[in-house]
Amino acid sequence: MLAQQLASQFETVWVPEYAREYLELNGPSYHEEDILAIARGQLEQETKALSKASGFIFCDTEFIVTKIWSEVKYGRCHPWISEQAVNHVYDLYLLCDIDLPWESDPLREHPGMRKELFELYCNELKEMGFPFFIVSGYGPDRLRNAVGIIHEWFKDKKKHQVQIQGK
Repeated sequence: MLAQQLASQFETVWVPEYAREYLELNGPSYHEEDILAIARGQLEQETKALSKASGFIFCDTEFIVTKIWSEVKYGRCHPWISEQAVNHVYDLYLLCDIDLPWESDPLREHPGMRKELFELYCNELKEMGFPFFIVSGYGPDRLRNAVGIIHEWFKDKKKHQVQIQGK
């Protein structure tokens, strides 16, 4: 939701989470090889959206999320995804805090692991040295906080990709 709201706020495009589209089309059950297909589909959607972006492009998910998803689910990650997580870098990562209540959804997994997953994302971003901020707040406050971070981070810069992690 935040990526879409930010795209609207900045009058540009956003890239939804391709995993949702893939699983809605193919069913909620998946296998390890599906995660690679999802990662490639996400990149394809992002590449298409880049040509339509004005100023920013907001991406709902990316390779770090996919890498951690695979590692948590299968104990390993396809090398292509791991390579992309390191090399396909965004200008800024916004990591959504877990301060919002869990919303049940047939495609969401691990409701009892929110804190653990949040820490995995934080640690991965820190280890890779990627710029990130944690966005918290309810409703309009969350959007306002994210907009403030973006304005502060991108003073006098033109076209950027912002990655939104977490829901």
